[in-house]
Amino acid sequence: MRNTTSPTRFATLAAGAAAVLLALAACSTTGGGGYSAPGSGASTPSSPSTSSGTSAVALKTGSTTLGTVVVDGKGLTAYVFDKDTAGSGMSVCSGQCATQWPAIETGSAHPTVQGVTGTVGTITGVDGKKQVTLDGHPLYTYAGDSSAGDVTGQGFGGIWWVVGADGAKITSSSSTPGSGGGYTK
Repeated sequence: MRNTTSPTRFATLAAGAAAVLLALAACSTTGGGGYSAPGSGASTPSSPSTSSGTSAVALKTGSTTLGTVVVDGKGLTAYVFDKDTAGSGMSVCSGQCATQWPAIETGSAHPTVQGVTGTVGTITGVDGKKQVTLDGHPLYTYAGDSSAGDVTGQGFGGIWWVVGADGAKITSSSSTPGSGGGYTK
């Protein structure tokens, strides 16, 4: 009797094996639930999926009047909030604060990053979704920023700051200082 494995069955088995390998690769993390960005020496998954099943970059770097900073997948500037405690695993920005300063969210436990060298991870945000963190700090965008490169929330209330690729907050002023309308809770 001749063994005939159909091409469809072979493709199905190959796809299953690839999925298992990706799942195992996704388990590579650094301590503390974070995950090190490419170029940091740690293993990173090549294309994690978002909840919609498509690959997406959660964080990357972009050019602003403050220099190169972290931006979300849409190119909007990322901010940190001084009232959050790094490494606490939670955000204190809720209600009206969260409306003005939306959390940067991801559908993946290991967000994909480009050019970011700080340790990237996730926490459960105030809305129950995965919020992206950088060096333990929850990340946000600002509702007043409408285009890539905008940094209108920089220094708002003396507690909202743009963040550099290494995870450090940038406290210098831009040539277009933050405008009113932000929430400082």
